[in-house]
Amino acid sequence: MTQIPSKSEILAFIADNPTQTAKRDIARAFGIKGAARIDLKRVLKELEEAGKLTKRRSSYRDVEDLPPVAVLEIMAPDADGDLFARPLEWTGQGPEPRVLMMLRSSDPALGAGDRILGRLTVDKTEDHTHTARMIRRIGANPMRILGVFRAGSEGGRVLPIDKGADRQWVVAAGATGGAKDGELVEAEQAGPKGRLGLPKARIVARLGDPTAPRAVSLIAIHQHGIPDHFPDDAVAEADAAKPMGIKGRKDLRDLPLITIDPWDARDHDDACYVAPDPDPKNAGGFIIWVAIADVAAYVRPNTALDHEARKRGNSTYFPDRVVPMLPDRLSGDLCSLHEGVDRACIAVAMRIDAHGQKIGHEFHRGLMKSVASLNYEEVQDAIDGQPNDKTAPLLTDIIQPIYAAYAALVKARAQRQPLELDLPERQIVLDDAGKVTSVQFKERLDAHRLIEEFMVLANVAAAETLIDRKSPLLFRVHEEPNPDKLDALREVVQASGLVLAKGQVLKTAHLNRLLLAARETEQAELINMATLRSMTQAYYSPDNFGHFGLALRSYAHFTSPIRRYADLIVHRALVAAHSWGQDGLSPWDVENLGDTAQKISDTERRSMAAERDTTDRYLAAFLSDRIGVEMGGRISGIAKFGVFVKLDETGADGMIPIRSLGREYFHYDPDSQTLMGSDSGILIRLGQRVTVKLIEAAPVTGGLIVELLTLDERDMPRGPGLTRGKPARRKQAGTKAKAAKIARKVKRSRK
Repeated sequence: MTQIPSKSEILAFIADNPTQTAKRDIARAFGIKGAARIDLKRVLKELEEAGKLTKRRSSYRDVEDLPPVAVLEIMAPDADGDLFARPLEWTGQGPEPRVLMMLRSSDPALGAGDRILGRLTVDKTEDHTHTARMIRRIGANPMRILGVFRAGSEGGRVLPIDKGADRQWVVAAGATGGAKDGELVEAEQAGPKGRLGLPKARIVARLGDPTAPRAVSLIAIHQHGIPDHFPDDAVAEADAAKPMGIKGRKDLRDLPLITIDPWDARDHDDACYVAPDPDPKNAGGFIIWVAIADVAAYVRPNTALDHEARKRGNSTYFPDRVVPMLPDRLSGDLCSLHEGVDRACIAVAMRIDAHGQKIGHEFHRGLMKSVASLNYEEVQDAIDGQPNDKTAPLLTDIIQPIYAAYAALVKARAQRQPLELDLPERQIVLDDAGKVTSVQFKERLDAHRLIEEFMVLANVAAAETLIDRKSPLLFRVHEEPNPDKLDALREVVQASGLVLAKGQVLKTAHLNRLLLAARETEQAELINMATLRSMTQAYYSPDNFGHFGLALRSYAHFTSPIRRYADLIVHRALVAAHSWGQDGLSPWDVENLGDTAQKISDTERRSMAAERDTTDRYLAAFLSDRIGVEMGGRISGIAKFGVFVKLDETGADGMIPIRSLGREYFHYDPDSQTLMGSDSGILIRLGQRVTVKLIEAAPVTGGLIVELLTLDERDMPRGPGLTRGKPARRKQAGTKAKAAKIARKVKRSRK
């Protein structure tokens, strides 16, 4: 009779022979034949049930070890540049194994999050347990879900926090990652989606209490995949950076440059100074200096800092935090133009005439020292006759010339006719605990406008210089609106009793005349919103297609390299074009300019979406204790499924589900953006004044549901056929007919 090996002998064999773990391999090793294989199968089954082995198809392996071939997820490189991976199917009780990647020169480049099929070899050292060779790269990363975990008897479920998500995800008992009921978690799809039943997921990160005030921006960071942790090597590079000296730079420290920023600014990357032009041929003209932090001197091409900055693309700003493009040692220190300290900069001196037209400019790589860090409000107060102790000494020689130059630029702006949208900007005010205390609309001051005009002028100068020197660069492109969007805008304009001429080449001047005509009417906000929606989205490109909104032929971003990678590329281009040093555009930068443009355009949209979602969640939290309160607003959007209302007090967007409008059927016209009641003839269109009642506010998703009470100061009709909250009559009839048809089929089948 064949002797069946003991369980310990089987485990020892599998550990020593990781490539021979099929049942037939084990049987051959122990000389088990015939009917004895049934006993071996029983022993293997007992080991599997006891959790000592896990079965993969027809083979077995020790749960405390990895199989010879496994799916791995690549992690970020460490400080030494080594690439590590983690196994995706680790089920052991001990620490998750760390795998060192042994890449060949022929292997494709791998980055954090990539998934591969790898061949593993045990190699236990201080920093890893295995090494791996890549067999092949596996497709895209699995779908990620951010949601609230609800524990169950056998694992639990994840309830997604996305507004549009209506499906829950099942989490098996062994895939909860230790998550507790009610916690905010990040999960990923586990296995393919099936047609039937709920999809499966595994928890990959626990993010804490979703109702905590400061969890709002954290949700957006994780939901949109914004990198919020700098790799060790990038931080090490930033920490090792030293202040730049005067060598190879123009000494600008005698120029009384000042910074003007919001009162709560986290960095200061631009400074300005204005003096009358001494040239008698330019009577009434000015020389405007704009100095920008020299980030290119610290973030060199193809370094860890450069790789991370390119990956992030830009800084992302939330009411309670900022996710910076660069580590704080640079963004908050060496590249921030603090008052009274020497700082490396790239500066441009621009000559304008008395009418605000630029007649010349010159770039310098310099060393500056800001004489004052001011905020917009105190600068405006100073020019309005209320200077404080800090601005009073600067008023005559520094602040007044700045406003005089701005007055000249206003003349040039009026002639150029950039798009003059008037849309108030919201500011969410938080207390120390991160709770919303108020929602305010920011006041637009001349102090804001003059800095914007100076920055636009400097950006134009950068683009023109690089074009003249035939240097590669990234343009900021804003193309003309497409015809379909213009037709939709004309529909709204005509419905408002206004005119937007057709059959001519559209210019911003035409839109400005429309906005001016609407300014003193009830339709002003609607026309501004509709005009904004008709615009194409700006983006970055190595090709110059002009900037429609600013009415400029050539435009590049130069003035914010601390928070935008596009500006850093332009700085490098200026360095190379002027032969200022070895830290200009690299051959790799030039070769990959198109790919960089696409990546940073995408990251910009990602940040905008994250910031918008965060604002929605804060507003929902702010309004959550006002359920049942009536509020005024204006219809800002119409879709087949409902109506969107912008609330007056907060600017928040509430939704009126179409099912709550009544039992009649509402016809949706996408061209005119209207809904019309089939029985009552009620017409719902953009811009109408409404009174609504807040029905639901969900801080976790940012969703607001409201009920329509009045439309253009008229009560919504009530009575037979128009009861709110019930299905539309047409749908109800269809449901009854379908039910009767099914009943007839069942009846026939039983005969």
